[in-house]
Amino acid sequence: MVIMPASGSRHDGTALALQGGGSHGAFTCGVLDALFESGFKRDAVSGVSSGAILAVMAAQGFARDGQDGARSAMASMFGPLSVNPLGQNPLRPILADLLEQPALCDPAAPTLYIAATAVETGRPRIFSNAEITIDTLLASACLPSVFPAVSIDGVAYWDGAYSGNPPLAPLIARQPRRLILVRAQSRQRDGVPEKPAEILNRIQELAFQTAVEAELSMLPAQTRLIEYNADAALAGLPPASRLNTERAFLDRLLHAGRAAHRATEAA
Repeated sequence: MVIMPASGSRHDGTALALQGGGSHGAFTCGVLDALFESGFKRDAVSGVSSGAILAVMAAQGFARDGQDGARSAMASMFGPLSVNPLGQNPLRPILADLLEQPALCDPAAPTLYIAATAVETGRPRIFSNAEITIDTLLASACLPSVFPAVSIDGVAYWDGAYSGNPPLAPLIARQPRRLILVRAQSRQRDGVPEKPAEILNRIQELAFQTAVEAELSMLPAQTRLIEYNADAALAGLPPASRLNTERAFLDRLLHAGRAAHRATEAA
């Protein structure tokens, strides 16, 4: 998929790319909270799965009340409502309560690129601000081992991370001055997994990284890449931790995200 910029256009702002990772998205939330606290502004955001949901919450909060609104809206995703037992799909009632679609089309909201993967073709579909609904967010976060495929316009979709984690083409086409990538999945792990569940988990992590690494190789020379990665925070965690909604666990990853921001700023 190639997305070309408008003729003669060049966006000089900052592009933000948010990986998915289920509950590991709490790390991303921590990074973003620290960024917004420091006065961070972004021109466009790409996200999948939990990264997509956080992007949307931040965008509508920002449109309503600037950086403070973005921080407050993101925190709501990891508040009491999100601590639900897994069942039918705990995200649907949460999103029904939190999503404010008109705010996504507000001029103050950034441009959003939310991805889901078409099950039959394996190709990504990108949804932008006016197209974002509860179903598009559920599709972007649909792990097939946990939830049934989400149908949109007669097409079945799975998690967007299968085709790009997250897709960078829409951001690269804007030729941003900076690209900030928040990795909520382990890029590197020490040791070789031996248990079947650990092997499958690592295979999935590697598969989710392939597309983003290929797109990073096409990053324009004038674009500065800044990365926040959760490798240290996720080290030693079992595969099932992506579904862990315990308050103490989420808080641990939130603090790790904020710490990653401090470390990067100090470097």
